[in-house]
Amino acid sequence: MSKFMAWIDQRLPVSNFVKNHLSQYYAPKNFNFFYFFGALAIFIFILQIVTGIFLTINYKPDADQAFASVEYIMRDVEWGWLIRYMHSTGASFFFIVIYLHMFRAMLYGSYKNPRELLWIFGMLIFVLLMAEAFMGYLLPWGQMSYWGAQVIISLFGAIPFFGESLALWIRGDYVISDATLNRFFAFHVIALPLLLFALIYLHLAALHTTGSNNPDGIEIKQTKDTNGVPLDGIPFHPYYTVKDIFGLSVFLVIFTFVVFFLPEFGGYFLEKDNFVPADPLKTPEHIVPVWYFTPFYAILRAIPDKFGGVLTMGLAIFVLFLLPWIDRCKTKSIRYRSKEYKIILSLFAVSFVGLGFIGMNPATPVLTWIGRIFTLIYFGFFIALYFISKNEKTKPLPDRVTLHE
Repeated sequence: MSKFMAWIDQRLPVSNFVKNHLSQYYAPKNFNFFYFFGALAIFIFILQIVTGIFLTINYKPDADQAFASVEYIMRDVEWGWLIRYMHSTGASFFFIVIYLHMFRAMLYGSYKNPRELLWIFGMLIFVLLMAEAFMGYLLPWGQMSYWGAQVIISLFGAIPFFGESLALWIRGDYVISDATLNRFFAFHVIALPLLLFALIYLHLAALHTTGSNNPDGIEIKQTKDTNGVPLDGIPFHPYYTVKDIFGLSVFLVIFTFVVFFLPEFGGYFLEKDNFVPADPLKTPEHIVPVWYFTPFYAILRAIPDKFGGVLTMGLAIFVLFLLPWIDRCKTKSIRYRSKEYKIILSLFAVSFVGLGFIGMNPATPVLTWIGRIFTLIYFGFFIALYFISKNEKTKPLPDRVTLHE
């Protein structure tokens, strides 16, 4: 075996790759629960690719046959129902994991110097995931898929000067039709996954260049032994590979339960209207996107003007890209930051969840006003953070990482 590996290493440095990125990549020894979600996100991405490949074998990107082909997969293809439910459930779990992964970065300052580029790559992945999910949402050609896409694409028409041309280019026609379905299928199956692969690689490369952050926000590279090994670091393999396998096992128990017993999850993962073929002549009573879009959809609905809503929704995503420069405090972790920061971050989290809930429900005058309040809190977080963080009174940092939770 050693001779075989030596032959491989002469032609492809596999052993060096394993050493640099696993067995001799030193991660902080105080990782906690929140550090499961990065590995889980990679697993779900692979799961979506694999199940997607099997779905495309029998799916037909044709407006007259798309819905029937999905029904064929569910009813007649052996284990097709399982593959479809794994893919649809995986999409929702992907966003659950991604949102928790992003929140952990905000808790422990993983977007701060020297990890600004790591955060930017992560945000680009998030935006592409939303585009990927939106385009995949149209493919079943159900009633809610059709009308949801109709509403979202029409929003681009609100952009001055070139909005209508952009909406026409996205649709490929003056209405959502076979051309739209083919475009979305091509982007969903080929173009966006390739871009996601590239961005995930850059995200991991940036991570392994700067090193992992930790709940204390202390750089472990600053304290090393005589051999250059961080005193507060442990090899990623086997320590964290075992930890991630355990986390994956717990995740699979929950994921499997949902796939087998709650694949629709009360209409949040799969809406009942999507089990009805798309009908351009009949509008659903309430058109709402899938739950993971609803925080931004609620921001859109909170603004009376159509273009203002689109602009505010786009700004809600764009402002996250600027977070490394908005937060001017040198201390990374929430453990050592001021009460003011903890309050505004808590309000931000509550506003985001609240906006998600509002976006999932039909618009009413009361919910619209509550949505406006949550929108103000959402943007208020970034404004308050810019001023609070400049002269923030923080707790003294420990010299070494701590092991308490």
